[in-house]
Amino acid sequence: MAGGLPHGRPRKGAVTRKLTPEGAEAFIRANTTLRAPPHVPEIRLHLADEAHDLWQRTEEELEAIGLPPPFWAFAWAGGQGLARYLLDHPETVRGRTVFDFATGSGLVAIAACKAGAARVTAADTDPFCATACRLNMAANGVAFDLTADEAIGSDPGCAVLTAGDVFYDRTLAEILAPWFTHLTAGGTTVLVGDPGRAYLPKARMQPLASYSVPVTRALEDAEVKRTTVWRFT
Repeated sequence: MAGGLPHGRPRKGAVTRKLTPEGAEAFIRANTTLRAPPHVPEIRLHLADEAHDLWQRTEEELEAIGLPPPFWAFAWAGGQGLARYLLDHPETVRGRTVFDFATGSGLVAIAACKAGAARVTAADTDPFCATACRLNMAANGVAFDLTADEAIGSDPGCAVLTAGDVFYDRTLAEILAPWFTHLTAGGTTVLVGDPGRAYLPKARMQPLASYSVPVTRALEDAEVKRTTVWRFT
């Protein structure tokens, strides 16, 4: 979720209208402000100011056209921690290919670019994310590839896979854990940023760094979340 939604599929029963890039950009510009996430001041993103109000309002608006809630409008704790780790440890991705799963705003993908990755691909099925990422790329002077294809179970052909805030759902975790394990066995470095979400498979992972990350209380259960960057083993 970093912040993004891995499975940005329409809600059951919703009537989906075609979302144009122009419409998505107008919506993002009207509902966000360009500013730095508190734990990653080197990066600027189009982020929501009033989280609860925007979340409630846009969730209702987007549900009416069959689109997911605006995860891309917030800098979630796992994504901030993972981006911080890449900036502080650029050797992790320098000169390597990176695949950022469930990219959301593109925060971690931007950090990978700034850390010297040879090529970065950001994946998210939420149709808003491509536009949000393009706006955020421009704001940070970086460029990376975008894909809306379902990535789970595939081989993205990368040296490093990054994923922030993805273990928030039991069903999703049961799919992600074996996929990440399989990629790790094939030589991919899989890095996860997570603030202690319920379904994190700690037994399969090694902690690399921990941070105290300021977050939005309206969407989390605290103002600061202890966030750990993990490596699948």
